[in-house]
Amino acid sequence: MQETFTVYLVETRPMDAVAEGRNQAPDSLWRRYSEFELLRNYLLVTYPYIVVPPLPEKRAEFVWHKLSADNMDPDFVERRRVGLENFLLRVASHPVLSNDKILHHFLIEVHAAALPQSSKADSRLRALSATFRVRNPDKRFMEMKHYSDELQSHTSQLLRARARVADRLYGVYKVHGNYGRVFSEWSAMEKEMGDGLQSAGHHMDAYAASIDDILEEEEHYADQLKEYLFYAEALRAVCRKHELTQFEFEMASQELVSKKQQHEELSTGIVRTFSFKGMTNKLFGQEAPEQREARLKLLEDLIAEGEEDVQEKTVECGEHVERAWVDMHRFKEQKDKDLREALINYAVMQISMCKKGIQMWSNAKECFLKM
Repeated sequence: MQETFTVYLVETRPMDAVAEGRNQAPDSLWRRYSEFELLRNYLLVTYPYIVVPPLPEKRAEFVWHKLSADNMDPDFVERRRVGLENFLLRVASHPVLSNDKILHHFLIEVHAAALPQSSKADSRLRALSATFRVRNPDKRFMEMKHYSDELQSHTSQLLRARARVADRLYGVYKVHGNYGRVFSEWSAMEKEMGDGLQSAGHHMDAYAASIDDILEEEEHYADQLKEYLFYAEALRAVCRKHELTQFEFEMASQELVSKKQQHEELSTGIVRTFSFKGMTNKLFGQEAPEQREARLKLLEDLIAEGEEDVQEKTVECGEHVERAWVDMHRFKEQKDKDLREALINYAVMQISMCKKGIQMWSNAKECFLKM
């Protein structure tokens, strides 16, 4: 069977041309949703200390029952297009991600050959998804991980509540269509009251029909909330990378301590812990001096490598903590601004909707007074 999928037109203009007022033709190409996924996976692996902006949902979630959940539905495709554009704008405005060469290739090169192989990226993503028990995690990252769980919980609850309200609101508005039908039919049998009843019915019909545009506008605000629902997972990815680097540092430190202890026991002949090697020495005698010297030399080399490894892990862990905390602070400021604006606009929309309802009933009242 022939595969059916959606492609999105991506147009890019250089900022210097826009600033200088030059009407330069944009670079344009077509991209599938799966290509956006490849780009984001690349950014996750390459910049594990950054809260990478999320992609819009691949399939509709938290929908009220009259809204189509089909991912080929034109309205859903349009909302996803807006989400993908928002993703690119977020990435292009990020102080670090915006300078990435692969991103530039994605925006202007038809063949995104520079993107990493999916198998390699998937293995590194799985490593970031694993859970590690670390002994001394940074408390700030533990608190941020807990916050991301709470953020996801609260936004999902809010989206579920909004979907339930939308269902009920749709029913209430459509019931007013029944008012309109009854008043219109009634007006046909009345002479003096006919005009007033018919006019009131028209107001009711218009009010009932307005719910479709209202709920379509609501979906815009719901998508803004969904973005931060998915941002919660991006936050957790940064926290898991910290756990991974801390875990590797602790394992390297533990291995180094073990090698140093083996070296001390071999050089002094004093065994502090039970070992199979120590038992065999007691049963069959000590190893030859040449063997002992060779083992000491091997352990010294392993200790030198271990010290170098621990030093590298220390630097890596420290750099991740420093960079990640800077980006998390940037994300928090962005989140506070975006959610405050979205919730205020949503409240304004609800107030406007209620005012339209009051106006409809006021108009109906005027119609009744003229009867």
